[in-house]
Parts: sequence; C-alpha cells; structure tokens
Amino acid sequence: MTSTLAPAPRRTRSPGHAPKSVRWRGPLIAWLFLAPALLLFLYFKFIPMFVGLWKSLFKVQTFLGDEWVGFQNYETIITDSEFGAAIWHSVVLALGTTIGSIVLGLVLALLIEGPARYLWFVRTAAFLPVVTTMAAVAEVWRIMFHPADNGLLNIVIGWVGVDPQPWLASEDTSLWSIMLMSIWRGTPYDMMIFLAGLVGVDRTLYEAAAVDGASTWRRLRHITLPALRPVFWILFTLAAIRGLRVFVEVYVLTNGGPNGSSEVLMTLIYKLGFQKNELGVASAGGIVLFLATLVLTVIVQVLRKRQAT
Repeated sequence: MTSTLAPAPRRTRSPGHAPKSVRWRGPLIAWLFLAPALLLFLYFKFIPMFVGLWKSLFKVQTFLGDEWVGFQNYETIITDSEFGAAIWHSVVLALGTTIGSIVLGLVLALLIEGPARYLWFVRTAAFLPVVTTMAAVAEVWRIMFHPADNGLLNIVIGWVGVDPQPWLASEDTSLWSIMLMSIWRGTPYDMMIFLAGLVGVDRTLYEAAAVDGASTWRRLRHITLPALRPVFWILFTLAAIRGLRVFVEVYVLTNGGPNGSSEVLMTLIYKLGFQKNELGVASAGGIVLFLATLVLTVIVQVLRKRQAT
C-alpha cells in the first residue's frame, strides 16, 4: 500500500533566481568598502565644487558679507585681456605638451618594448620623473635654465654651436621652456601606457607581415598604430586635461612672468583669488576651466565612439 502522505518534492531554484538577500549582499559589501573614499571625495572635492559654483555668483567680501552679482563675474573674466592671454597660453602649452609627450612616449615605448630582463631597469629609470615631486622637478629645471653662459642647458646647446638662450628670463622663450620641461616629465607616463598597449598587439600579425616582406615602417603603420588607437584616445584626453590644468610648473618656474608671457589659467585664478582677494571672479574662472575640460572630454569621447563604430 502506497502512503498518500509522502513528503512533497523540494523546490529547486534556478541559478538566476537567488534570494533577494543574496543578490544585495555583493553590491552592499562593495559600497561599504567604497564608502570611506566616497565620503572623502564628497567633503574635499564635490562640496568645494558646489561652493565655488555658488561663490562665482557673488562679490565675495570676507567681513562685509557677500553681495549677489549674478553672472557679472563671468562677464568680467571673459572680457578681461589677461584672461584671454592666459587661455591662449594654456592652449598652446596643452597642445605642445600633449603632442610632444605622446610622440616621444611612443618612440621610447617602441625602443624598449620586449621581454628582455635588462629592460626593467631602463623602464624604471625612464619612469622616475613621474614619481618625483613636481615642485622638486621644477626647482631642478629652474637651476638648469640659468640664462648665463655657465647654465647647464646653455653649456649643452653650446656643444652643438647654439648661442646661450635666456630661457625663463625672456618673454619669447619662457612658455616654450615650460613646455620643454612638461614634455620631459609627461613622456615616461605616456611611454608606460604605450607599453601596456603594445602587450595586447597580436604577434602573429608581425610574423605574417615579416613573411610578406613588409618593412619596419609598414608594420608600424598598418599593425602597431591601428592597434594602439584606443591608447591614443586615452592619452590624448589625459594629456590635454593635464596641460590645461598645469599650475605647479608655471608657478615655480616663472609665476606667470616675465610680463605675463607664461601666465596660464590656473596661475591667473590663483592670483585673483589669493593675492587680489577677488574670490568671486576666481571662482568664475575655475568654473570656466571646469567647463572647458568637460567639453574637451566629451568631444574626445564622441570622436572615439564614432571612430569605433
């Protein structure tokens, strides 16, 4: 006789239907780990950004109370000739630094790319400028830029018959001198990104090209550069933002001089806010710089997606 009270079969859940508590456990743990960093970002980054946006609409008077001026600070800074010159200097510096560091970084990456063991020393030595404090680097270069005949760089260029240059002391060469130092410091960073990109290039393509008798230039043009296209987009975005927001190099080397020939946006905003006590105008300048950086990033990302499709 078969029992009619046999236990009902147990329900089995499909793998995609885990209990709600289990589904939330993973993201909850991740957010708990991220919470300290997010709190620091909120307090030291995002709140000051919103305060800066709010202050850009006021005439900031420390002990007299702020006065609402609307968009007058934006009109002041956009129509200011010094601000226009600083924008031009920032764009020139960003373009020169971006192109120079990317080209030299690619050349260095191609030269030292490979599995040889001794290359780790070369890569480490080349990467050292990136981990060195910017203020220390700028101070060393300021000494090297000594305009006298016994200046280090003037001695070096004298070996190839070039006359001594004033470097930072001249309105014609100050911005280019800062660009030279920025390229020197940015090149190792770009080089390491290129090295990481070269690892992902399919080696069988090089072997097939070698069998077909392709020259080194043709392999570089038709295999290496197309494979590194995503790396170029990333580096262009980062280098352009870094060039637009340059501050320490200019502040230590020239402080915007001589006669404003190397003044950039960041040094001008600093002077307006902390030397001339025009915090409202300085905040407006900071917002304009933020918007310029945001627009540049969006344009690069749109171009990258269009090219990818």
